[in-house]
Amino acid sequence: MITPQKAIHYERYEFQKWESHDAETIVETPVSLTVNGEAWITFMCTPVNLEAMAVGFLYNEGIIHRMNEVEDVRVCEHGDNVDVWLAHAVEQPKSWRRTSGCTGGVTAVDALARPDVSFDGSRPKVQPEAIGHLIEMLFESQELYRETGGVHTSALSDGEKVLLSAEDIGRHNTLDKIAGLCLMQNVWPDTRILITTGRISSEMLQKAARLEAPILISRTSPSSLSIEMAERYGITLIGYARTHRFNVYSNAQRVHK
Repeated sequence: MITPQKAIHYERYEFQKWESHDAETIVETPVSLTVNGEAWITFMCTPVNLEAMAVGFLYNEGIIHRMNEVEDVRVCEHGDNVDVWLAHAVEQPKSWRRTSGCTGGVTAVDALARPDVSFDGSRPKVQPEAIGHLIEMLFESQELYRETGGVHTSALSDGEKVLLSAEDIGRHNTLDKIAGLCLMQNVWPDTRILITTGRISSEMLQKAARLEAPILISRTSPSSLSIEMAERYGITLIGYARTHRFNVYSNAQRVHK
């Protein structure tokens, strides 16, 4: 099996001196997805929670809707392919659209299509101070990042604690892993808040909507299309979140003023 980190050696120049260092870096590797014996796509990802990533990707793409549709999911002995066998026949999308995600995300979902879900009203409500607390909890869940750096983290919270977290070199992969973990562990809290270190693209917003999370919080920026989609979907989109400050780009009614 492929490990998520790899030992490296590097030379550092600092204050007119050279130093030798040994460290670990995050692994990026191609992992293919096979569905019902047919090769679909290849992810560029960090090889951890691969079963969850495969199942979550199929869920976020609308291919499956519940875990009982999955008869088997397994990673091959070499760690470079995930086999998923479904309880029903399924047709592979005719075309995959490459997204703006780092490491080459792909989706067959049309970002401009009418959303299948929408969130009305002002629930759940969160206090402004809770946003910073959620960001702190996201940092606490970053196990791989503390060891290697260079990796994104996403987490699912019920507003009080982190229920699930996932790390990957691709920010979009982290939300597929979260979706897969939700299905495989049957974790579906009534209140769903997603927190991520990654930039919010249209693909990230789509995955948040598929997870039925009315609040999406990021350490960094949203794209213009993700803001437009958040308005249409009724999602509260928060960016540049820090311990004591953040920006609300859509549906601010859920954050107490």
